[in-house]
Amino acid sequence: MKKLIQIYIKSYSGLSPAAWLLALVMLINRMGSMVIPFLGMYMTKQLGFDISHVGIVLACYGCGSVAGSWLGGWLTDRVGNFKVQSVSLILTAPLFLIMPLFTTFESMSVMVFVLSLVADTFRPANSVSVARYAKPENLTKAYSLNRMAVNLGFSVGPALGGFLATFSYHWIFYGNAIAVAAAAIVFLYFFYNRKGNTVNKEIKIDTPPTKRDRNPYTDGPFILFSVLCCLFSMAFFQLISTLPLFYQDVHKMTEGEIGLILGFSGFVIVVFEMILVHIVEHRATITRILFYGTLFAAISYFMLNFSFGIVWLYLAMFMLSLGEMLTLPFMATVTALRSTRNTQGAYMGMNSIAFASSNIFGPFLGTKAVSLWGYHTLWYIDAAILLVVAVGFIWSMKRLNIN
Repeated sequence: MKKLIQIYIKSYSGLSPAAWLLALVMLINRMGSMVIPFLGMYMTKQLGFDISHVGIVLACYGCGSVAGSWLGGWLTDRVGNFKVQSVSLILTAPLFLIMPLFTTFESMSVMVFVLSLVADTFRPANSVSVARYAKPENLTKAYSLNRMAVNLGFSVGPALGGFLATFSYHWIFYGNAIAVAAAAIVFLYFFYNRKGNTVNKEIKIDTPPTKRDRNPYTDGPFILFSVLCCLFSMAFFQLISTLPLFYQDVHKMTEGEIGLILGFSGFVIVVFEMILVHIVEHRATITRILFYGTLFAAISYFMLNFSFGIVWLYLAMFMLSLGEMLTLPFMATVTALRSTRNTQGAYMGMNSIAFASSNIFGPFLGTKAVSLWGYHTLWYIDAAILLVVAVGFIWSMKRLNIN
C-alpha cells in the first residue's frame, strides 16, 4: 500500500504551477459538460427530431468544431494562446444561455455550428499552453493532468446534467453556461499578465533547435497520423452521440442512469490515468501504447453486442476508458514533438481538426448506420475500424521516426 501511494505521488510530481492552474481552468469548464452528452436525447425527446435530423445537427457541431480548431490554431500562432482562450471562454457562455430559444431543425443546426466554432477555438490554444509550460521530460504527464481535469469534470457534468434534465432540459444549457463563465473568470484571474503565458523559455520541443519549421498541412507523415486520429475518434466518440441513445433505446435507461455511466468513464480516468501514464511511458514505446490502447477501445465496442446486464455495460465502459487513457495523451505528445516553437499552434490546430472532423462524420454515419442496420451492426463497424487504426499506428510511427 505504501509503495502504491509513493507511485501515485511520483506520478504527479514535477509538474509546474502553471500546469496545475491550466488543469483547474479545464476542470471548471468541463464540469459543465452537460449539453453535448444529452443533445441527441434533447432533440429526440424535447424537440421531436427524428434520428436522421439528430445526425445532421451533430454533424453541424462537427463542422463548427473543425472550423474552430483551424481558426484557434491560426490565431494562436499570431496573437497568442492567452487571448484566444480568453475570448473563446467569454463568448461561449452567452451562446449556451440562448441555445434553448432555437427549437427548429434549421435554427438548431446554425446555432450548434456557431457554438462549436467559438468553443473549439479554445482547444489548440490550450494545448499550446500546456506544451509551453511543461518541462520537456514531463510533457505527456502535463497533457495527462489536463485530461484528468477534463475527465474529472466530465464525471460530474453528465451526472449533474442527467439530474437537471429530469426537471427540464433547459437547465443543462444554463448549467453549462455557468461553468464556462466561471472558467473564464478563473483563467483571466490567474493568467492575465502572467509572466511567460505565451513563451516559456524552458521548453524546447524541437530537437535540434535549428530544425526547419514544417507546415502541418503539407507534412505527409503527420497527415497520415492525423487521418488515423480522425478514424479513431470517429469510432471512439460514439461515446457522446449514439451510445447514450443506445442506452436509452435498447437498455431503457433513464437520463440519470445514463449520466451515471458516462460519469463513470470520467471517474475511471481521474483515478487511473496519471499513474497509468507514469508507469507505461518509460516502459513501452509510444507505438506500442497507441496500438494497445486502440485495441482496448475496439474490444469495448465489441462487448456492447452482448447483453449480460448493467455490470457488463460498466465493464465495457471501463475498457473504453482504458483505451482512452492509453491513446489520447500520447496523440497530443506526438503532435507536440512533431512541431516547432513557431508552428505549435498550427500543429495543435491540425490535431484538433482531426478530432473535430470526426464530429462531422461520426454522428452522421453512426446515426445512419443505426437507422439502416441497428446498433449492433454499428458496434461491429466501430470495432473493425479501431482494429485497422491500431495496425495503422504502427506504420505511422515508423514514418514519423517515433518509437
